[in-house]
Amino acid sequence: MRASEYAERLAALASKGEAFAVATVTKTEGSTLAKPGFKIVVSKEGGVVAGTLGGGCPEGPIVEVAKTAMRDGEPRVLRVHLVDSAAAIKGTLLTPKKDEIYVETNCGGTLEVFIEPMLPTERLVLIGAGGKDDVEEALVHLGKSLGFRVVVVDPAPALSEAPDELVETEDLNPSSLKIGERDYVVVLTKGERDVEVLSVLSKSKAKFVGLLASRQRLRKDFDELRKSGVREDFLASLHAPIGLDIGAKTPPELALAILADVVATKYGKDFPHKPIEG
Repeated sequence: MRASEYAERLAALASKGEAFAVATVTKTEGSTLAKPGFKIVVSKEGGVVAGTLGGGCPEGPIVEVAKTAMRDGEPRVLRVHLVDSAAAIKGTLLTPKKDEIYVETNCGGTLEVFIEPMLPTERLVLIGAGGKDDVEEALVHLGKSLGFRVVVVDPAPALSEAPDELVETEDLNPSSLKIGERDYVVVLTKGERDVEVLSVLSKSKAKFVGLLASRQRLRKDFDELRKSGVREDFLASLHAPIGLDIGAKTPPELALAILADVVATKYGKDFPHKPIEG
């Protein structure tokens, strides 16, 4: 694959905002058509969209490992033994290592393959109510400093620092925003559109949805959401009131508490929130 073609394929996949992976042969031993530097590009769905491993090595098992890498975000070095059927069965049974696989083929060699998942940048999506909002302002600044791509959806924003992307609308459309599993959504609608926005987000695949609100307002919102048929599992997963309890009082402190909640979720940590009741 020519360098220009390879670069074009990677750019096309990255522009879609979807995960993909690159599997590159780094070392070979014995008889194999693959050579160091041979590579394949694997799409999110598991299709080989560019490149080759030489033609003699079945790509299916490597693609499956690449799909796993895209799910967990971890690069890995895979050792691939190209052996006959008896050796493949024996090796699989006796050496059940996740980064070592035995593939039935007539090659007889061994490959080392570096698999690198290429994941879209995680996004912090802020749903605003219009007008000046000091918490929204602080979240834009702090979210960018933490490496998130900050997207503001607000009908009339008043921000001194520009987000990475600004959508000036009241109509939240998760499909057009492509809200997915690497997105963290913070709802700052101040009671005006809480129920409408949360109802829409309940149908999205966002990794995190949180609402900044008083417990009194939350009780009212939850009652309305239940009446409208929003799923209980979504309500249980909702970070509300959003933010870890660090005693925050000022807008920058509230933004810090909110992003601490977001980052904790990012790394699989679960911290208790203040109950709605009480």
